[in-house]
Amino acid sequence: PASAQVSAVPQPGRFCYTLDNDVLTTEQRQFYEDNGYLLIKKLVSDEDIERFRKEFLRICKKEVNPPGAMIMKDESLRSQYGQSEKVVNKVQDFQEDEELFRYCTLPQILKYVECFTGPNIMAMHTMLINKLPDSDKQTFLHPMHQDLHYFPFRPAARIVCSWTAMERADQDNGCLVVQPGTHKEPLKPHGYPKWEGKTNKLFHGLVDEDEKSPRVHLVMEKGDTVFFHPLLIHGSGINKTSGFRKSISCHFASSECYYIDVKNTIQEHLEKEMAEMIHKKYNMTSMELR
Repeated sequence: PASAQVSAVPQPGRFCYTLDNDVLTTEQRQFYEDNGYLLIKKLVSDEDIERFRKEFLRICKKEVNPPGAMIMKDESLRSQYGQSEKVVNKVQDFQEDEELFRYCTLPQILKYVECFTGPNIMAMHTMLINKLPDSDKQTFLHPMHQDLHYFPFRPAARIVCSWTAMERADQDNGCLVVQPGTHKEPLKPHGYPKWEGKTNKLFHGLVDEDEKSPRVHLVMEKGDTVFFHPLLIHGSGINKTSGFRKSISCHFASSECYYIDVKNTIQEHLEKEMAEMIHKKYNMTSMELR
C-alpha cells in the first residue's frame, strides 16, 4: 500500500478515470478524463535515469541476467555488433532486476499512480525500450494499439501505464503518438499489421485503424513521465536518428482488479501465441494467460 488517503471508489458523475485525492488538480483530472493521458514534466531525476541506463548496458553485455526477463534483440544486427546496446531493442519483465525495478517503487511515480489505481498497487508489466536507429526498414515502428489487448484483467479504469523518457523523445527519434479521447472506446480487435517483412513478435496493432483520428506527438524531455489509460490508442514512429531512444515504463493495476478468461474473446489468439512461445522457450505443455 502506498497510503490510505485514497478511496478506490470513483466520484459519481464527474470523474470516472481518477480517484479523489490532493495530488492532481481539477484541471489535471479533467484533462485525463477528456484525453486519457497526463504528462508530468521532470518527474524522474537525471541521477535515477543514469542508473537505469547503466543497468541496461550491463544486461546488454550479459554482465547481469535477470531471471524471467525477456531480452528482445534485432538478430540481423548481432553478427555486426555482438552483445551490445546496438542490438537489444527491449528488456521486458525486469521485475527480478533490483536496479531496474527501483523505477516501479519511486515515490514520485507511485504518488501519481495511486490517483488512478487507488492505494493497493501492483506492478503488472515492465519494459525498458531502446528504440534503435531504423530509417529504412521500419522494424521498430510500433503500430497503433491499446495496451489492454495484452492484459487479461479488469477493470480497465484501475490500470495505468507510467512511461518515462530517458532522453529527449521527439518525432525524429520516434516519440509516443496518442489519439486523445480513445480511452473511452472499447477494446478493439488487434493483429499483425500487413507490412511486408516488418513485423516484430507480439507487436500487434489495431486491425481497423482510423487514419483520420487526430493524433498528438508527445515531445518529452529526459525525466518527463506520461501516465495513460490502457484503452488509449497509441504507438510510436521510427527512429530516424543515429542515436538510441530509451524509455522505461511500468503498467500498474489496483490489487482489487480481477482476472478474466480470454477464451471466446478478441484476446484469445494472443493467449495461443504466448502459449506457443512459452512452449518453445520452456518446453511447458500448458499455460493460461493470467
